[in-house]
Amino acid sequence: MEEKEFSSINVIPLVDIMLVLLTIVLTTATFIVQGSIPVSLPEAQSGEPIKEVSELVITVTEDGSVYLEGKLVSLEELEQKLASLDPRTPVRLRVDERARVGALVKLLDLLQRRGFNNLSLTVKLS
Repeated sequence: MEEKEFSSINVIPLVDIMLVLLTIVLTTATFIVQGSIPVSLPEAQSGEPIKEVSELVITVTEDGSVYLEGKLVSLEELEQKLASLDPRTPVRLRVDERARVGALVKLLDLLQRRGFNNLSLTVKLS
């Protein structure tokens, strides 16, 4: 019985596998980008889905750090940035459930002084 030698390697199955892996990576990579600042959101029994509008996202972490659009800022820097924005801009607050209430109160006070009244809190629906 003679063994047949392969004159070339069939790469089509390898290309198929690589395309499937590429599709999986690209699909999951789009979901990883959102919520890059880790916060544990409090749970709520009611709420409404977020509508796609241009809004300002402010995050408060467990240690009281404040992030504006994903960038760490001090309250003074945040106040300067808010001064240059239209007070009618919707503001979405992402506050860690373990954050001190004092950090949230300072943030709410700053927003109120600058005239931002269109606020929403991000929570996990239970």
